Amino acid sequence: MLGWFRALMPREDRFFDLFEQHARTLVAGAEALEELLRGGDAVPRYCQVIADREHEADDISREVLLAVRRSFITPFDRGDIKDLIQSMDDAIDQMNRTAKTIMLFEIRTFDPVMREMGGTVLEAARLTAEAVPLLNAIGKHSTRLSALTERVVEVEGRSDALHEQGLKALFHAKGRSDPMAYIVGSEILGHLEDVVDRFEDVANEISAIVIENV
Repeated sequence: MLGWFRALMPREDRFFDLFEQHARTLVAGAEALEELLRGGDAVPRYCQVIADREHEADDISREVLLAVRRSFITPFDRGDIKDLIQSMDDAIDQMNRTAKTIMLFEIRTFDPVMREMGGTVLEAARLTAEAVPLLNAIGKHSTRLSALTERVVEVEGRSDALHEQGLKALFHAKGRSDPMAYIVGSEILGHLEDVVDRFEDVANEISAIVIENV
């Protein structure tokens, strides 16, 4: 009876606009991270771009949470809305942590594995940005949403493998001769892996929403 009643009531569709806005900050942040990992004098500028996108994402997240409190009818479960926007926000927060670590240690050169991991971050962000608008019609797009979330999980698996590869290469190159360089490099690799892990969290939240609403 409640589901029938909710179907007759107008939905608050502004949530979808906010989700899409947030997804765009994720892509913009990931693009800046990929450019940052090219190294050189532009590193601080791209770190600032990521920080700016993180601030934008925080503002959007606050709008979503405010809308949850104020809306009588939401497009899907309130808890799912909160979990989804929080997981998306965690992804951009982790990008910003990565950038802060790079600025802290004044790193300006990055090895090929780090750059490749930056590519997995961008791929996961773009898949997320493709999936989020489809939540506006979950039943219609359930198959596509499932395919996109599966691809994010695959990207996360590749990122894990790259992380292990990068740590091994870094140990052989710096582990004995320059322990500090090994520690700093391993921390950056860990942060990059964590970014993709957060995108997997987003994919899992989307999968849960699909299951509950189809």
